Amino acid sequence: MPHYYTNNINLESDESKINFRFRDYELTFISDIGVFSKERVDYGSRALLDAMDIKENQKTLLDVGCGYGTLGVSLAKVYPWLYVEMVDVNERAVLLTQKAIAYNDVENVKAYTSSIYENVKGNFDVIVSNPPIRAGKKVVFEILEKAYDHLNDLGELVIVIQKKQGAPSAKAKMEEVFGNCEIVNRDKGYYILKSQKMSNE
Repeated sequence: MPHYYTNNINLESDESKINFRFRDYELTFISDIGVFSKERVDYGSRALLDAMDIKENQKTLLDVGCGYGTLGVSLAKVYPWLYVEMVDVNERAVLLTQKAIAYNDVENVKAYTSSIYENVKGNFDVIVSNPPIRAGKKVVFEILEKAYDHLNDLGELVIVIQKKQGAPSAKAKMEEVFGNCEIVNRDKGYYILKSQKMSNE
């Protein structure tokens, strides 16, 4: 059976709209068979978004495992100075994200297919992810480990992960990679974790 974290473009299609309010904006996402949380924006993504506070000196953001675009599109709408890239291994998810970009009239945003960071070029001030837990710890840890090489100095990695699905081990991995990890918030068993890439100067 195809999973949302695989490339499953050949599934039958049954698109639907999801209305989602984030801060002062009413957003619409397009969902379909074969994508993560196809009925509604999942609680973890909502918890991560509620915890985000993008500073004006943070100009670029990468959303890894973007699904139908919830994190990247929402943040691009609220923080219009951001340049946002969104990647997913699932081509259908990327196509839905591209529809969400157009539907919500966000600019300086692009979405493209990439297995984790495979097709990502350049570095970012912020990387966000609601990692695909069902893809397994190896994939989740690769997202955390390789984020370091795709962040600018003082860049931040922010993820959401449930305690019962591995938040303590993810926190330990982020501490190992970055030398630091802060629990930004806890919300109904979801942990928002943040690490910062310290300057080499």
